This record gives sequence, C-alpha cells and structure tokens, in this order.
Amino acid sequence: VLTDPVIPCGQILAEHLSVPSVFFLRVMPCGLEFEATHCPSPPSYVPRIFTNLTDHMNFFQRVKNLIFDISNYFLCDFVFQPYAKLASEFLQRDVTVTDLLRQASIWLMRLDFVLDYPRPLMPNIIVIGGVNCAHKK
Repeated sequence: VLTDPVIPCGQILAEHLSVPSVFFLRVMPCGLEFEATHCPSPPSYVPRIFTNLTDHMNFFQRVKNLIFDISNYFLCDFVFQPYAKLASEFLQRDVTVTDLLRQASIWLMRLDFVLDYPRPLMPNIIVIGGVNCAHKK
C-alpha cells in the first residue's frame, strides 16, 4: 500500500490486510517519522522545525529546542489520538500511531539537505529528492 503517514488510515488497512506499506512524505508533524524509524534525533543537537535555530546552538537555544520538542509531543498525541482509537477498534488490539508507523517497509522521503539539516537515516528511508522547482514563462 502506497500511503501518506500523516493520515494513517492507509497504514491501518495495510496492517489489517498484512501487506507491506510504503510511505511517501515530505515531513511529518512532531518528528514522528524519526521516532517510528528509530533515527537518532536528540533535541539538544538537531534543531526542530519552526524554531529558526541552526545546528550551532548555545545552552539557552538548546533548552528552547527541548521545550519546543516536549510541547510538540503532547500536541501530536492529542492530534493523532483519534487515529489510535480507530486503529485499536478496527484491529481489535491496543495500538498507537507510532506502532503503526513502525510497520512500514519503506519510507520515501522528499528531504533536501539544502533546506533541512543533515541527519542520520535508517536503511529503510530512501531520500528521493527535495523541492521541485519549475521555470515559468
């Protein structure tokens, strides 16, 4: 199943049918893609999205990055809770969205390290390119 993990209904279906899933995405809110794939992403070194921080942070910027990361965790838990409930009811077992995302076979990510900071990626994450720009006449 080729699906977008931001709305995990496709992954719920793939899990129910026991078929492999392929995710195609640019970025996921709250960094769930790195948590689900076990990519190292410590908040003291990797700047979070919307913080306008660089990879060279002083102590207070690292604290700001950590606080932003903690608030994102609770926000994502609130946003994805209906999908976790739907998956638990449909699959007849307790499941979280992160557990669902861990079942993906391949992650096709549109990362561009010109815009994003380089970070380690797991073997099942394939970088397929970044921003696509077309010249207009």
